[in-house]
Amino acid sequence: MSNPKTGKPVDTSSPPSLDERKDKRQPSSPDSPDHTSHSEHDHVISHVTTAEEQASLTPDEVLQQFIDGNKRFRSGRVTRRNHREQVRKSAVGQYPKAVVLSCLDSRVPVEDVFDQGIGDVFVARVAGNLVNEDILGSMEFACKVAGAKMILVMGHQHCGAIRGAIDDVQLGNLTTLLAKIKPAVALSSNFPGEQVSSNPLYVRHVARNNVRHALSQIRTLSPILKEMEDKGEIKIVGAFYRLTDGTLEFIE
Repeated sequence: MSNPKTGKPVDTSSPPSLDERKDKRQPSSPDSPDHTSHSEHDHVISHVTTAEEQASLTPDEVLQQFIDGNKRFRSGRVTRRNHREQVRKSAVGQYPKAVVLSCLDSRVPVEDVFDQGIGDVFVARVAGNLVNEDILGSMEFACKVAGAKMILVMGHQHCGAIRGAIDDVQLGNLTTLLAKIKPAVALSSNFPGEQVSSNPLYVRHVARNNVRHALSQIRTLSPILKEMEDKGEIKIVGAFYRLTDGTLEFIE
């Protein structure tokens, strides 16, 4: 394209990004957190979180990393990782930044949703993302022993366990599991619309209350985690994940 006034060619290419300028100045080591491939546009990460990096992180920084990772996930600009190298490097030890309690649902891939790599996250999964002694013990290990800085309880849209609790489904051991979600159904009695499992707005309301109930249980049933939160050593937060677009809504 030419400048209509001067007739000289016009450079229509985009200015180099910060990462591209950085790459031209000083190529990174294959083991560094920002290691890039030789491709002009692809960044391939082989780094795994170290003990020093985990120790230096604050709970607020971990939360922000998860928020930023979800933005990348939703935009389709996720981090490219060398999983083979990450598997090798993480085999000698793990230093995750957080523990996530998620539902069993196959449509909620936790590490992908937050664009995190191997060794970054402890993941506990159970239908209805409910809390029990086993989950609490796992969280206490993750935070008190292994150094994780955040607990995130994540419910999600169109949750089958929530619908099952609303419908009072009776089926083997599932009956006992769904009973643990009934407090969230009770908390939702003030919902102004039709209180049936076929109403997605009501199911969403119960699912969000189920996250709130789980957060309350963590703080009530685990003095260890409550003390860590009070001291600012960890954050305990809740979120609701929308299957339709990958968006997170944080829950108080």
